[in-house]
This record gives sequence, structure tokens and C-alpha cells, in this order.
Amino acid sequence: MSDPVNLIQPGSEEAVKALVDVLDLEAIDDDLFRGHSQDNGRGRSFGGQVAAQALMAGMRSVPEEFFVHSMHSYFLLPGDPSESIVYDVERIRDGRSFLTRRIVARQHGRSIYYMTANFHRHEEGFEHQDVMPDVLPPEQGVDVLKGMRRRTDLEGQRLAQEWAVVEGRAVGHSLQGGMEEDPAHPSRQRVWLKINGRLPDDPQIHLGAFTWASDISLLGASLAAHTSDFGGIQMASLDHAIWFHRPFRADEWWLYDQVSPSAQGGRGLSIGRVFTQDGLLVATAAQEGIIRPPR
Repeated sequence: MSDPVNLIQPGSEEAVKALVDVLDLEAIDDDLFRGHSQDNGRGRSFGGQVAAQALMAGMRSVPEEFFVHSMHSYFLLPGDPSESIVYDVERIRDGRSFLTRRIVARQHGRSIYYMTANFHRHEEGFEHQDVMPDVLPPEQGVDVLKGMRRRTDLEGQRLAQEWAVVEGRAVGHSLQGGMEEDPAHPSRQRVWLKINGRLPDDPQIHLGAFTWASDISLLGASLAAHTSDFGGIQMASLDHAIWFHRPFRADEWWLYDQVSPSAQGGRGLSIGRVFTQDGLLVATAAQEGIIRPPR
């Protein structure tokens, strides 16, 4: 197989179109869908892609007046990026206010990913939110993708290729600075992210695109107290959860405010709050993953 690095230029219309195509699933049967994979030379499907496609499959099975408010999932096996993935949706609950779907992703006759997603019909109620931290604007942050493309190792270039559709600006790191001291939370990082191009106005595409991008950098927060160089470290997502609080556009800047409350036994837990530029808290994500030091 030829090396795919640099096939898609970062920030190009081609990269955005490729993401939209990945989110456009083929209906095989009732509640059964097929999604194609992106092969960026890393030997496995990007976890954010699998999560986003599973969520798109779940959203295809509910009436339009219901919106997803949470998803919880486990990565079971690495996906094969050279083959399509089949998503099987099971209707667990259909209530008047809430719906529940279970989505399993399969390849080569095996389950590689499980998601449970819950949907809610809009209603009025109490409202409050955390205050957005005081951070540098994205224009003053460090270009994350440019740093990856400058790396001499093939892995860095392949990551840049895998994340070609995203624009990222790092604005805080426990070791590198850029944010206030907080001894109570030793492992933190902050990064501005957005899809680097205009997406269609369909809210489901923005939910899918955000889910795709939410897998970027989150596990790295569990290493922020230890290193900023991931060379030789084995990293792999074990699970992924998102709570969707308020609608927003994935192609406009959002702050990923990340903290890792614990790392132990070769695993790290990270939690990320997602704010729009005007300070609206729109989502919360959590992920545990393998972070094995070099041997």
C-alpha cells in the first residue's frame, strides 16, 4: 500500500469534503448502515471517525425533533482503514421524552466498537454553566498541525494527514505554560479547535464533525504533567463519552479545556469542557486510554 501522507492538504476544500463524505453513511437495510474509512497510513482507523459514524447511524434512526444529549462508547478492536465499517442500530427505548439507541460497529465479522446514545425532545428547564477560563485567543496560539508537519518522524506527518481537516491552536499546557498555576490539577492543557472549512448547515453534520474532532488531543491531557513529547509512548483510546449541552457549529472556533484527574497503571483519564468563543459551554467529553511509557 502506498504511503498516503500529504495526499490531502490541510485546510483544503478536499479535506472538508472528505470528512462530509465519511459522515454520509449508506443505508443497507432498516437501521443498518455502511461507512467508508479514511486510510492515513497509521494501520488502524481513527477512533474519532468510528465514533462519529456510529453517532450518525444512531441519529438516522430517530425523529428529527429529538437531539442527542449524550453518548458513551468503548473501542474494542482497531478498525481496518482499508475496509468499510457496518453500523447496526438497536432501538433500546422509545419514550415520549427520551430515546435510547445502541450502535455496534463491525468489520470482518467482529465487533470493533460499541456506543449507547441517548436522545431528548427539547424542553424548558433550569439553566446554569461553568464560566469559560481566561485564555489567549486562537490567533495567538501555537499551530498544532504545523508542528506535526515539521516533525521528522513519519508518525508526526501521518497524524498531520489524519487531522488535515482540523485547525488547532494550543494555548496552555502544564509543562509549557500559557495558563494560571493550579496545584490542585497538575495535568492540564487547552487548545482551540475547529473544522478548517465551511460545513453544510445540517446540525447533524456538525454533531458528527465535532464527535470526529473530539478524539483529538484529549488523551494527551493525561500526559501534560509528564511530557510534551509523545515519542515512544503507546497511546490508544479505550472509551469515549460526550455530553452535548447546547447546539453550536463545529466549523467555528471552540476551546477544548482539558484536565486529567488521574493517571495510573498505564492508563490516563481526561475530561474536556468545550466552550465557544463567546463563552457558551456546549459540550463535555471524557476519555480513558492507554498511556504506556517507552520500554
